[in-house]
Amino acid sequence: MISRPIAPLRALALLALLFVAGSSRLAAQPAPANLGALAGEYADPDERAFRCSFYVEAGQFVVESSHLVPTALTAASANVFDMAGSNVKVTFTLDASGSGASVTFSDTPGIVLRRTGPPVHREFHDYVRSEVMIPMRDGVKLHAVVLTPADIHTPLPILLERTPYGVDETSRAWFFSARPELARAGYIYAGEDIRGRYKSQGKFAMMRPLAARRHRSAIDESTDAYDTVDWLVKNIPGNNGRVGVVGASYPGFLATMAGIDAHPAVKAISPQAPMIDVWIGDDFFHNGAFRQSFGYDYVLSMESSKQDSKVSYGHDARGNPVDGFDYFLARGSFFAAVKQSGSRDLPTWKLFLNHPVYDSIWRARAVEYALDRVTVPTLTVGGYYDQEDMWGPQEEYAQLQQHDTKQRNFLVLGPWRHGSWFSSSRRLGNLDFGQPIGEEFRQQIEAKFFARYLKDEPGFSLRSAASFQTGSNTWKYYAQFPPAESRTTALHLAGAGELSWQSSSISASTSYVSDPADPVPYRHRPIQPTYSDGSQWGNWLIEDQRFVSGREDVAIWKLPALVHDLALTGEVVADIFASTTGSDNDLVVKLIDQYPDDDPDRGMRGYQLITNAEIFRGRYLSGFDRPTALKAGWVYEYRFSLHDVDHVFKAGHIVMVEIQSTWFPLYDRNPQIFVRNIMKAKPSDFQTATIAIFSGPGRDSELLLPVSGAR
Repeated sequence: MISRPIAPLRALALLALLFVAGSSRLAAQPAPANLGALAGEYADPDERAFRCSFYVEAGQFVVESSHLVPTALTAASANVFDMAGSNVKVTFTLDASGSGASVTFSDTPGIVLRRTGPPVHREFHDYVRSEVMIPMRDGVKLHAVVLTPADIHTPLPILLERTPYGVDETSRAWFFSARPELARAGYIYAGEDIRGRYKSQGKFAMMRPLAARRHRSAIDESTDAYDTVDWLVKNIPGNNGRVGVVGASYPGFLATMAGIDAHPAVKAISPQAPMIDVWIGDDFFHNGAFRQSFGYDYVLSMESSKQDSKVSYGHDARGNPVDGFDYFLARGSFFAAVKQSGSRDLPTWKLFLNHPVYDSIWRARAVEYALDRVTVPTLTVGGYYDQEDMWGPQEEYAQLQQHDTKQRNFLVLGPWRHGSWFSSSRRLGNLDFGQPIGEEFRQQIEAKFFARYLKDEPGFSLRSAASFQTGSNTWKYYAQFPPAESRTTALHLAGAGELSWQSSSISASTSYVSDPADPVPYRHRPIQPTYSDGSQWGNWLIEDQRFVSGREDVAIWKLPALVHDLALTGEVVADIFASTTGSDNDLVVKLIDQYPDDDPDRGMRGYQLITNAEIFRGRYLSGFDRPTALKAGWVYEYRFSLHDVDHVFKAGHIVMVEIQSTWFPLYDRNPQIFVRNIMKAKPSDFQTATIAIFSGPGRDSELLLPVSGAR
């Protein structure tokens, strides 16, 4: 669950200025006589999508980019300029002729943009801002900001985004910074605070249950979306009677809800990283394992007030921020963390504590059970490295695909973290994709999708699914996902830490001791609050796993280095036979691409990159609504999804599998003895346990891989 989309130009030190400097009109000021020598388009040679233009207009020196509306600069010296409304300085270097050669921004001095040619003038519509209060069927009024392009005089469709994160910053500058392709295409944009958040009336409920289908008088996010659309098309001048709904993360869930019993004016929706079921696979639980640090941080930030609140783990005696690993380990349980938080009891915290199993409370919040029709064209977007809502997009597409008789269900997947398709970078952490894949998606798929269904414009040609395949670093287009040509192939966990394409006739086992007092960290320490400044939360799924692979409580299996490329496209399933000396346990299974030590990219030499990973809580082997103690020493079958992938393990790389039983503090520690409610476990409940993974006849632990290319 993220805040409203941010623009990739943060790296150019421009984003912080978009909402202030870019929102004001240009005012003529005296300018040095040599400004023309500085004019031009400047770009990062390594990130060609990061570019901006400087030019003189009406005696004023101006900067703009695809994401930045024309913004005034004031001369501090001959080659240093201040950006209006900020403390950022823009510094030019000159070539031998006195013309601009490069430019830097003071808050990112390591990024140098070099002049590539004359300035480029982009199109920026003149969006006029207004605020409205929209009445719902129960009398509650929701606050919305509407942007209307005053320079377009033909009827336009409305693009609606509903959010719990506040819409006060919505402006012409914000629209171009967050969604430049859609802003440039020309829409009436409406951003709305949902019920109980920011300036909207009513009471907020986290992931409000879908109720209107059961009770006609009930309200939920689908009825609020319906009422909002109804009011907009009747009251906003110049609209063409068509509405598209878009959003990422929580707003992605809200976009999905707009397609359930949709208003007739809704002609297209694009749920991006929507949370679909926060107990089964999104945000708060995965297969019954509670996401402790995220659930703590997110709820504290969302429910402490009507606006977002900052989260801190405090400081130690030296004044340094406390490591989240130590913070949660010292408290022992989630219940103890809540009691020591200093906060009042928050509604969703109480929900966690009182409903740890998958009961009617969680099922009522699950969207998949309502996805029984494709009511409008739907473009679902997800990331293979989404640290929050990876499961939701894949599940939404799969559910709707069963009912898609008119070919209106579309899916786009890429190697993105949560929401990073808003970025125009060609990189994600250490990974280099060779092209700005987010920009490709926004220009060639998202913009054309809305243009087709809201404006009847040609150009949208997606059959069903598009995926950026890592390893080969190419876009792939499929008639369905997974594609029919993918074939399920077993990769067996044999003895002696070996993987094999052949099942073994010899029984073997691999064991390790799991100690809750010394849990395996899920990412490099120190661990910051989820959304704090400097947090590394966003990239943890692509961190090099060598930081834990040497631990004795992490079991490892490997194939020999590949002779040929191995392409996987589709769902990876873990089918593991395991026992414990305790009466409860967790299994974490990771599929890893180990890069060769002589990889051409020095930063990737020996790198252990997760391609798929997931956790399963043992007490739920009999059903997510039936927690049951395990019998010590008994061998149980753990079969669960590691989710979709589209990846090529290149020749020379090594396929690895890792299994462990802690992933802390993202997931709370399993006491490893059965207790009624793990969130309330006492310190004495936590016990060491020996976990054994079996292979061979009748106990053939394996990963089922969707092989789409040579093995």
